[in-house]
Amino acid sequence: MPQNSSVTLAVIIGAHGVTGEVRLKVFTDDLGLYKTFNNGTLSLKSVRHGSNGMIARIAEVTDRNAAEALRGTELTVPRAALPPLAEGEYYHADLLGLAVVSSAGEAIGRVVAIDDFGAGDVLEIERDRAEGKPGKRFMVPMRVEAVPEWNDVRLVLDAAWIE
Repeated sequence: MPQNSSVTLAVIIGAHGVTGEVRLKVFTDDLGLYKTFNNGTLSLKSVRHGSNGMIARIAEVTDRNAAEALRGTELTVPRAALPPLAEGEYYHADLLGLAVVSSAGEAIGRVVAIDDFGAGDVLEIERDRAEGKPGKRFMVPMRVEAVPEWNDVRLVLDAAWIE
């Protein structure tokens, strides 16, 4: 993913109370690290755990009606604002949409989803379209045995894991 692209860290799922707080579905461990979202149009004043997810106060939202109007709004930051990664680490946003090739260089398809069922990330790969029909999807674990390498252009899949 290019460093100048945006990454969604949370989405507003509704209002909380009457003073303009919002409920969030959060996709990061620490949303409080970020103070502005959506190219500076939204400023985070505070965030806390609530009984129904995370609750945030956004400076530009001052009443319940304004909070409700933002339902469905994604809170984004530039990819470059994310902390640097250690060797072998990745952001989901960097893998989604990557071209997938076999270890022999054969084009397979694209990464279309990433799930975690409790034992680590699992990639959902959609094969390239064939004869006008959507490609079949299959899943592989994001482990070195299945995915020996990846970069910002492609993900290499060991042939033994290709369905």
